[in-house]
Formats: sequence, C-alpha cells, structure tokens
Amino acid sequence: MRPYNVYTLALGSLTLSGVLHRASGSALTVYNVQGPLAVGSRTTTSDTATGTAVFDPSSGTYGGYAAYNPIVLAPPAVPSGLSTQYDLVLPGSAINVQGLSIPQSGSFLGFSVEMSVVTQVVGINASFLQVPFLNLMQLLAQRGGSVNIRVGGNTQDYAVEVDELTNNRGICVEKDTDDTRNPTQTPTLLFTPELLYMLSNASALVNINWWLGIPFNDTSNWRLEIAETGEAILGDRLLGYQVGNEPDLYAVHGHRAANYSAWDYFGEFGEIIEAIAADDAIPRRNNLIAPSVSGTWTPEEVWATGFLTSYDSSLGALAVEKYPDDNCAALYPSGGFGSAKDPQSVFPNYLNHTSGQLLVQPYLTSTALAQQKRKPFYMFETNTASCGGFPGVSDSFGAALWAADYALQMAYSNFSAANLHVGGLSDSYNPFIPPPTNESMFEGWTIGPVFYSVLAVAEALGSSNTFRVIDLNANNGSIYTPAYAIYENNSLARLALFNYVTDSSGASTVTANITIGGGRTGEQLSTPQYVKVKYLAAESVSVKENITWAGQTLGNRFAVDGRLKGSESVQTVQCSSSLGTCQVTVPAPGMALVFLSATAYQEVDPAPSSTATFPTTSVTNALVTVTVDPRILSTSNGNGSLVLAATDHSNRASRGANRGVALSIFISVITGFVFRRRVA
Repeated sequence: MRPYNVYTLALGSLTLSGVLHRASGSALTVYNVQGPLAVGSRTTTSDTATGTAVFDPSSGTYGGYAAYNPIVLAPPAVPSGLSTQYDLVLPGSAINVQGLSIPQSGSFLGFSVEMSVVTQVVGINASFLQVPFLNLMQLLAQRGGSVNIRVGGNTQDYAVEVDELTNNRGICVEKDTDDTRNPTQTPTLLFTPELLYMLSNASALVNINWWLGIPFNDTSNWRLEIAETGEAILGDRLLGYQVGNEPDLYAVHGHRAANYSAWDYFGEFGEIIEAIAADDAIPRRNNLIAPSVSGTWTPEEVWATGFLTSYDSSLGALAVEKYPDDNCAALYPSGGFGSAKDPQSVFPNYLNHTSGQLLVQPYLTSTALAQQKRKPFYMFETNTASCGGFPGVSDSFGAALWAADYALQMAYSNFSAANLHVGGLSDSYNPFIPPPTNESMFEGWTIGPVFYSVLAVAEALGSSNTFRVIDLNANNGSIYTPAYAIYENNSLARLALFNYVTDSSGASTVTANITIGGGRTGEQLSTPQYVKVKYLAAESVSVKENITWAGQTLGNRFAVDGRLKGSESVQTVQCSSSLGTCQVTVPAPGMALVFLSATAYQEVDPAPSSTATFPTTSVTNALVTVTVDPRILSTSNGNGSLVLAATDHSNRASRGANRGVALSIFISVITGFVFRRRVA
C-alpha cells in the first residue's frame, strides 16, 4: 500500500470570465440545469434540445442552480390548542425504562455522497482535498467520535475503474458523456484508484469511515475492481459494499426487464457472491450491504426469497433507502410523474413529529429481524424528497428540525445508521455544497440547514457508543412538540426537545418541566441542581440563513469555510430544589438539547482551541479586477439601457429573481503549486 500523501495544491490555469446580468426586459439562460425547476405553483420554461433551464424575470420564475434557489415559503399558521406547558417525569436509570433502543453511536447520522459529485465535495484527487469539507467533518467527529460516509448512489452501478483518465485536469472521476446506454440520464462514471487514495487521505486527517458500492448493471461481467482496490487502499476505513442501489426500481429505469422481481435480485446477488469468493484480491467476504430497496418492493418481499438465510455469512448489514416524497415531476416534466407539486403545499408535512414516525413504521418488522440476525439495519440514503428536494422546503430551517427528529426516531426504532444524501447543484437538499467551479476563486461553500441537524444529533448521541433512545410521546402526544430521552451507560444523560411552531410573539414558546426520579418512576428523586442547554434556533421554519447551534453559525451562503463562527452560547438553567423540577423552554421554532449532568455536557462540548481545523495552503494571485468608466460601459455593446451600479464580484443578482444589474469581469492567474504535507 502506498503511503498516505496529502498535499494541497492549486491547478495552474488562466481564466477569463465575464458574467452579465441583464436588465428586466431580457432572459438569462443557465446551462447544465436538468429540466425545469418548480417554484411555488409555477415552473420555468425549458429548452428541450439542450436541457437548459431559462429564467424569465417578467414571470418571477427561477431557473438557476437549485442549490441556491431564492424561494422562501410562508410558515404554517400557529396550530390551535397548542399546550405550552408539559411535564416530563423520567427514571434516572434505564433499568426502569421499557422500550429503549439498542445502543447507538454519535456517528449515527452521516452522509450519502453521490459518486458523480465526490470530486466536488471531498477533493479533486488524493493530492487536493477540500478544506471546508475536512473542517465540517472534524466538527462532527469531535462530537460523535467519527463520521460515516457512503460514496455511491445511482451513479455507482454504472461506474468503471480505469488506470488513468484523459481529462488532463488531475480529477480522479469523470463522466463518460458519450455513453448513452442509461435511459435515466445517469452517465457512466470513469474513476481511477486515485479516488480511493483521496478517501484514504481524508481519513488520515479526520476520523471518517466509508461505504462503497459494487457496480450492478452488468451481470455477465461483474466489475469488482472497486472492491479490490478499496480493500487494499482503505483497509479498516472501509465499512462495506452496497450491492445493488434500489434494485426495485431497475425495471422502471430500464436497467432490467419489466418483470424483474425480488427473486431475480436474489439470484443475481448469489452470482456476485460467487464472483467475490473467486477473487483472491478481496480478502473480506462478509461486508456486503443489501437489499437497499426504495419502497416499490417491501423488505419482506426480499426476505421471502430466503435471502437472509442463504446469504447470512456474506451480509455485513441490511439496508433500505426511503424519501418521504419526491419532486420528480418538476425535474422530469415528461417523465410520467404527473403534475409538479407545490412546495408551499407540502411544507407542513415536514413540520410535525408524524412524518418521521410514518417513515420508520414500515421497517419496524425488519429492524426487529435484523436484531435477531445480529445485523445492523441502515437507512442508506434519505433526505427531504427525491429528485433534488423541494425549493424552499429542503433548504429551510424546518427541514433541519425535521431531519433531527427523523434521525432520533430512526435511532429509537433500532436503525443503526442513516445517511443524508448529498447531490450536486441541481439539488435543494444538500447538507453542504461547494461553489460552482467558475466561482470557486472568490466564493466560499454554502451550508444546508440539515447539516445543523447532523451536528445536533452527533452531540445528542455522543461518542461512547452506549446511548439508547426513547420517544417520550411528550405533551400528550403533540405532533408539534416531540421529545426524546437519551440514556448513556444506563443513566439518563440528555433530552432532545422540539418545537415545530413558528410564532415571533413568544406565545408559543414551550416549557418542559423536567423531574428525574420520584413518584411514579419508583426511584428516589434525583433532579440535578442545574442543567445545561444548547439550542438549534432560527427566526422561522422558513428561513435558510442565520441558523445557529448554541449561538454559533457556519455562515450564510457562499461564506462557509467549515468552521463555526461567533461565541458559543450555552444556557445554564437552575432547577428548583423544593419542587424537584427543571424548567427548560423551547422557542418557536427550535430544538433544545438538555445535558442533565456535567459529565454528559463535557463529553460533547470541546474547547474551541482543541478543535483541529485545516487552513488552505493553496496560494493564488489576488483577484485582478478591471475598472471601467460606468458612462462608457452603459452604452457599450449596444446596451444603451444598461446602467452599471458596481463592478464588485460580491454582487449576487444572478442567484435571485432579477434583484439587480451587474457586470463582473475577473481574471485569475494561478502561479503554481504550494505543497506538501505528508501523513504517514
């Protein structure tokens, strides 16, 4: 195995880019956006020949990258009859609690990175890693112990490992756009072993573990190279291999015959096991992950084939994939998905506790079966909605509350891991996204609200791998104010309290009266003298920015470097010794993570000085700007009506709907390489 070498370098290039945001009478065509983007009840028009989306300012529709859509929805009205006071009387010992989950890890909520975008998110190659990505992962690893990431998705089934690529850009993955065999517009991916070295180098810096996928499109020629090189390069950092991504959709997508069934998948799975057994370059034979069905087949249909009995020794984990909804009609208007859904109409579906409960309910039989078989059960890919999510919903603070609640509901229901999907610029649901390549010289990353969910869940579950979760059915089962208790080493350690309501008046702030032991618990009263509280907070469930975790933020769009900004704010709540209660408030909207002991708090609250971050060591020339007399520019190129207000690259008019007029011209000259950093 070659040593881990980590460099940060700049690609030598000369770039001249002119971006013109025209006046309101014109239209702007944005390239490389798949299909039209639904905005409320309206959609953009689309050029079917090129697949581009068009922005027409006169209609108020947005056809830019979905990752930066400007849509802000209206929060639902305050529900009637909301009880703003409720009691929680909890046993201090897990011995006195029925229905606790299996032990869970702080790495429970991880990420699923679409294989086609891994070079945008993780790094260009083994020598160029994305610093914001490393910093974000470090935040999670320091709180939850480690981070688990799946690299795969639809693109993994059509991936081909090659010795080298001819792109001459140093990138370890590229799309074979000449291959048109895939009717779902999923391109064949070509990748080199450099991809695995890149993942390994990231793990050498941050405690990251990986899942990969073995291609499953060609049953006559199993391509096992990713397993061979994965074993050799990643070693213990490799958690396992997914075999078949959503096989229940293969027939619909044209990847198999129309009558393809769970029995056919059973047979093909057996064939790939035989191929792996005959391959001496794959030493581990017991880390396959299946069946990863998406809901068209139930897991029970797969189990009925004898799958678990026949392949028990090869299976490292069982898995499913499930999104609560889809936005496919907006992305593929001619794909037979019906009418596009209005994001405003579906928004309330994500703003209550019922959503997560309904999502896990179909899998409770399978999680119980997994426990009998001593296998972990994964939600291998999920997010707010498939086909990129809903603009205004998937990138809202409401989605952050939803994802944290959903994750804890899965933990309570004996899933062992769940992965939020990370796509590209055509997706609204990304936990994080780098800027478009042509803006990476002067823009930072953008954080999605659901990343804060992962941060909160990592702190809720900690790093001891002994945390057990229970849904408290709090506040008489109110769907707007759920609560969870979390026990560590059989002792009550933390509470997660939610409030889905948006109410700026303060009238919907909820107070939980917490008592530990005493009364009906059968234990002696043991309420602490005080508790510590961290808040996940924002002004409204609709907002996309100014979201804070314990008073800190990662920054607004195009301003994220992966480090928390601002001073941490942790509330100390004094408890009543006479009443034996602690009164913890939960703002509307918000989530409160309550630490019930000093030990529980110290475990996941690292001192800022102890958080290792990674500075950028690339050196580039400063941005060279061009100054032009506005009077000359306003009458140039036949645009007599164009009035230039500024020549500042920070003007972001193109990301909203006709918010201004600007001309930005930049020239960047990168002088060479600066490296190196070696990690043994």
